[in-house]
Amino acid sequence: MLRIHGIARSRAFRCIWAAEEAGLPYEVVPVGFGAEHKPEVLKVNPNGKIPALQDGDLTLFESLAINLHIAAKAGAPLMPAGDDASRVLQWTLWAATEAEPTHQQWAYNTYVRPPEQRDPALARAGAEALAPRLAVLEKHLAAGGPWLLGANFTIADCNLAAVLYGSWLNGFDYAPYPKVKAWLDACLNRPAALKARKLREG
Repeated sequence: MLRIHGIARSRAFRCIWAAEEAGLPYEVVPVGFGAEHKPEVLKVNPNGKIPALQDGDLTLFESLAINLHIAAKAGAPLMPAGDDASRVLQWTLWAATEAEPTHQQWAYNTYVRPPEQRDPALARAGAEALAPRLAVLEKHLAAGGPWLLGANFTIADCNLAAVLYGSWLNGFDYAPYPKVKAWLDACLNRPAALKARKLREG
């Protein structure tokens, strides 16, 4: 039994979605914002953040690493072998290093922070910095698809779509990136994603 520490309104959403895609039994151990530095939480994530995962004797932190572990347990097609496994790692790291920082700058200054704490200039800068990354993704999807690795949905799709989920849900202008928008629509309306979204949005 996977034990996912966190709440669906955190990055634990990604891990819940991955567990649903994998078809693995899991439970969510509710740890909300503000409780991350309690001693019992620090035992599973010494960084004082959520989520964390317990899988038998294994304890993991970092949501995207957790998802790679979940996918590895499920095997193909969620986690393919060979060169495609390397492509999964590539897109997962791209999600973390290229997409997420600029996406988060836009998000925090658009809908995450209270209105009085938002800086429109930082939101615009985040959107402008995200644009060339989305252009890369648009070109990639136009050349192949429908998923990041071609014919099959993999954990790479889950990881990157989960990173971009907030912008998709909260009005980011995806009109210049129709392939990205169609891909996000397909990812985030999969049955497993809808189950995770119900926990987050409900």
